Amino acid sequence: MSDPVLIRRDSRGVACVSINNPGKANRLGMETMQAFVAAVASLADDPDLRVLVVTGEGDRAFMGGANLFELGALDQVTARGFITQVHLMSKVLRDLPVPVIARVNGWSLGAGLEVMAACDMRVAADHAMFGMPEVKVGLPSVVEAALLPQLIGWGRTKILLYTAENIDAPTALQWGLVEKVVPAGDLDAAVAHWADAIVAAGPRAIRLQKELIREWEAMPVNDGIQAGIRSLARAYETDEPARLIGATLAHLRSKAAKD
Repeated sequence: MSDPVLIRRDSRGVACVSINNPGKANRLGMETMQAFVAAVASLADDPDLRVLVVTGEGDRAFMGGANLFELGALDQVTARGFITQVHLMSKVLRDLPVPVIARVNGWSLGAGLEVMAACDMRVAADHAMFGMPEVKVGLPSVVEAALLPQLIGWGRTKILLYTAENIDAPTALQWGLVEKVVPAGDLDAAVAHWADAIVAAGPRAIRLQKELIREWEAMPVNDGIQAGIRSLARAYETDEPARLIGATLAHLRSKAAKD
């Protein structure tokens, strides 16, 4: 039996975790969800990690939602454990100290869409489809569906959750559910463009920025401003600002001399 989750990484610290069940639209059962959480958690303490890409194997689906056979066998007790595992898939991404890019290569449904929403940045292939079908099978959309209003607003969240109708990639882009849509053949290049920009930045600055953004999500504006002041001061605990500012100034001086 193949591994339910695959981990790849390059020499620059860009890692990829993918759901490995393309024949069944990368649907999420308990074993797969636990493997995903363990895979991401195994990367969290790596100081050389710069970016994580999350995707599904194949070109049919990012993640096709929860396994209906497992959902159908739940009761009031086991349902709590199952949905908690869905939450942990998203939480481990939000808690990761580096940015997470969702590489949306196809269908993103239900629990899969919640995982996508938990990522920091989302790029989708132009054939991707999105939906929250839970009410069709007698369940509310829960856990990280709570992230949707800050991405697409309350009205559009209610459309997705009440009607269970799917939307296409152009609509997802218009709504703000994803940040970029590209032809399927350009998906890896689009992911690489973002990853390259993050790797080119100061690694400590990126980690401080993600930590600060997570704080901002739960703070009033005035508190967020004060948290930002503290974060900037912490940046000077290492020589990273001095090195990168110095390199930038040297580049500008060299450019000015040539002009």
